Amino acid sequence: MTVTKSTYKTGGSFIVNPISEATVFSREDFTEEHSEIYEMVKEFDKERILAQKEEIEKYDKDLSLSLIKEMGELGLLGIDVPEEYGGMDLDKVTSAIVAEALTFSPSFSVTWSVQTGIGSLPIIWFGTAEQKEKYLPEIVTGEIICAYGLTEPSAGSDALSGKTTAMLSDDGKHYILNGEKIFITNGGWADVFIVFAQVDGSKFSAFIVDRDTEGFTIGAEEKKMGMKGSSTTSLIFQNAKVPVENLLYNVGKGATIAFNVLNIGRFKLGAAGVGGSKNGIEAAAQYAMERRAFGKPIAQFDAIIKKIADMTVRTFAADSMVYRTIGLLQNEIDGLDKSDLNYYIHLGEAMEKYAIETSMAKVYGSDTSHFVLNEGLQIFGGYGFLEEYPMASAYRDDRINQIWEGTNEINRQIITGFMMKKALMEELPIRDAISSIEHFMSNGKLEENEGPLAAECETIETGKRLALYIFNEALNRFGQDLKHEQQITEILADIFMDLYTAESAVIRAQKIMNDGNLDRTVNSIVKIFTAEMVLRLLNMSLTAMNGIYSGHTTPKVIDQLRHFQARMLLPTDIINLKREVAQRIYNQNTYPF
Repeated sequence: MTVTKSTYKTGGSFIVNPISEATVFSREDFTEEHSEIYEMVKEFDKERILAQKEEIEKYDKDLSLSLIKEMGELGLLGIDVPEEYGGMDLDKVTSAIVAEALTFSPSFSVTWSVQTGIGSLPIIWFGTAEQKEKYLPEIVTGEIICAYGLTEPSAGSDALSGKTTAMLSDDGKHYILNGEKIFITNGGWADVFIVFAQVDGSKFSAFIVDRDTEGFTIGAEEKKMGMKGSSTTSLIFQNAKVPVENLLYNVGKGATIAFNVLNIGRFKLGAAGVGGSKNGIEAAAQYAMERRAFGKPIAQFDAIIKKIADMTVRTFAADSMVYRTIGLLQNEIDGLDKSDLNYYIHLGEAMEKYAIETSMAKVYGSDTSHFVLNEGLQIFGGYGFLEEYPMASAYRDDRINQIWEGTNEINRQIITGFMMKKALMEELPIRDAISSIEHFMSNGKLEENEGPLAAECETIETGKRLALYIFNEALNRFGQDLKHEQQITEILADIFMDLYTAESAVIRAQKIMNDGNLDRTVNSIVKIFTAEMVLRLLNMSLTAMNGIYSGHTTPKVIDQLRHFQARMLLPTDIINLKREVAQRIYNQNTYPF
């Protein structure tokens, strides 16, 4: 699968590569098999999950686990598992497709997600042949349920500071674990756990822990705000005796395992956010057309039209950037040699290579679903607050998505932190790009840039120069201490993310239109997104500069910001375009893209 052709092929390269040289993988590039799997999972989600959602949400363990086994029969627990262990060994696009399609019961979705993601990937990627043979065949059938134990009472996002210890026994046959893990999804149902502990107090390592391990107990179920149909417990280790053969990978390599699998979890969570957003748009639009006030459907009121359009624009953008990210990862993976004994080590390195983009997918996907469901609940009005209507439970269940897989605040620090690393280590020609800003602002233009979105492409390219300008000013002012200026690094992360998302949406829209699709709604969506992005970028840039210069921004800097503004602002009729977008949703009675 060819996904991208650009001068620099690494995470963050969108900031230095021109939009005219980029191609973006999107759902329009799905193979026939991808589309068939998507439809199969959507049907399963509707017929088997939605039909029993009420029972699932009452914490029906037997029902949920029987449905997990049904997914195993469909091959949906073995997407990432090698065929020799009973899996299907499909691509990462398929993993995302299933995550997007399986959305009617977030409680069930998270049970599946841990089973196929952080709960089993450590064994798939880093396990010995014996460990894989022991666990994987029954994981892909659902006979073994998995869980992942990383978070501790005093170590959440700062996972490496965990206090759980592992000491080798005197006879050398066991590691003795002591400590506690909290917020463990599938905790009360799992048969096998991936657990992280400090060997000899300082070597962060991973272990496979069986449920019946001596000295290991599982805490009570947590009473949660949402996800009530899933299991969440603590794990308690009191001189727990874990056989030495259950050490995963090598002593001291726990961080490699933890962060590589989290990168996969992040893009899957982004895809799930896209799926949940589409459901929210459909429910809100249908309700708006049925609900009447002042003698007409509320769908005809301009305030509701704006909400439906905003939900749609943001979801299209999230869809575009999430699958672009997955395409970048898959393109990198396709270049690996599966016969290499270190194949999975290199696969993990490929995940880290695009850590900026996977963090963006997680943040933007979860922020989007939160925005969409919040607006959807508002459209439902008082009925949105009632449990028998779809928005109340969806809103509660969605809220955790901005917290787990690394809080969105932590992921924003990852985005800017990796950009700093790539700039300072010269992994990307960011210095050269910064030095050429003045030339571009004087007379620079994209080559061979034409078509209905030509102005948006020029604006995005100018926006990249603005981002680099702000980034450079921040680095000059703070150096490596910029990482401690978290308000500024969050602004930078949001600027980078907005540009990546806008570029993804524009290129996808161009592809759709170049394929002969005459539907102008896609064109309108990206015009709206880009025009509003410019306003956000200009506002964030001024805020950042005032912070960098402690409120004493120089006239030269102000003039430079005005120059950017003059080149970036677009004469887009956002209000009327939003009416057009909302009307398309009403006409289709669903999210159609």
